[in-house]
Amino acid sequence: MTVLAAVTDSYEGDLALARGFAEAELRGTKLLVANLRLGPLEVPREAEIIERRAGVDIAEHVLEVLAERAGEVELLVIGMKRRSPVGKLVLGSVAQRLLLGAEVPVLAVKTVEF
Repeated sequence: MTVLAAVTDSYEGDLALARGFAEAELRGTKLLVANLRLGPLEVPREAEIIERRAGVDIAEHVLEVLAERAGEVELLVIGMKRRSPVGKLVLGSVAQRLLLGAEVPVLAVKTVEF
């Protein structure tokens, strides 16, 4: 089984990557990383990286990886940004699309505000 971390070019993406490594270690499995950044991604430890094809929507790419790896991926780890109530009504969210569209459990990691 595998943990899939969806890593964007943001602080939330860094959090998802770190938590993905932690979850893979806890479960004794490997980490698969969906690189959603514009450039290459360097990871501090061993992981399989899947690059996003140019022009492919971020959420669609992650859902495609999940479909291609059905039965292998046991958990999806994503980072979440805080949105205002109006933003939740008006704008779509990649995190929301993944939470609703993923066929595996999703661990949503968010920033902590003090």
